[in-house]
Amino acid sequence: MAIVPVLWAVWGFSILMLIGVRVYAARLARNEEDQLFLAESSSHAKSEQDAIAIKVGKVEPVKKMTWVLVGVMTLLVLVYYGFDIVKQFGK
Repeated sequence: MAIVPVLWAVWGFSILMLIGVRVYAARLARNEEDQLFLAESSSHAKSEQDAIAIKVGKVEPVKKMTWVLVGVMTLLVLVYYGFDIVKQFGK
């Protein structure tokens, strides 16, 4: 039964990682604006928005991988307990 605490610890860590990545991405995207820059005088604002968009784009793969990790760990925990139920009632 030593695997159960490890499963729960890794699942909990993956959830915390997901929350952290989502909060970080939300804070980055908070200053992102959807607007069209037509005038040359707004080139500074455009470069700021481009920098924010690049940072948000770099976070997206990490966010997807943490979702995958959470999904896999959730599935592993459910499968483990499913096999445990079958084993206990199969006797």
